[in-house]
Amino acid sequence: MPRFEVDVDPCDHITADAIGQPGQRVFYLHAWQAARAVTVILEKIQLQSLAVSMEQFLAQLVTERPELDEISAEYSEAKMRISPPLEPVFRVGEIGLGYDPARDLVVIITHEILAEGDDPEEAAVVRFWCSRNQALALARWSSVVVQRGRPICTQCGQPIDPAGHFCPKKNGHR
Repeated sequence: MPRFEVDVDPCDHITADAIGQPGQRVFYLHAWQAARAVTVILEKIQLQSLAVSMEQFLAQLVTERPELDEISAEYSEAKMRISPPLEPVFRVGEIGLGYDPARDLVVIITHEILAEGDDPEEAAVVRFWCSRNQALALARWSSVVVQRGRPICTQCGQPIDPAGHFCPKKNGHR
């Protein structure tokens, strides 16, 4: 049984953002419901994967359920930004997506990362229930957040540090 479970059902607002300098950023998934805010920490690649998966998931929903209303990805950058202080519940290990057709809500299921040897059944869980519009806006905004990081080296595909870049393709030359 999970250590604890939290349902933000439904989210009044859901967003993701990164705080810190490129190369040292911390990524967050953050939602509000009434006066309650719930935050979890993600890795950059998890946020990137969530954005791509959510876009594909929503496109598949439209294919499987053509009767669903069209959705919009409109968002306000100012509203999507988050600012400290934040109190993350946990660092995310696994993320899942689901859909409740009766309520027309998407659910983002986050599981706490565990140390090796810990029982996976005891991982804390936070479920973020949001509209399809919120989910698409989150996906599009998350892609923007991820791309705001360090530039990528065209030679090796690795991030370029502000202090310089050791590129294996250039044999270490700058």
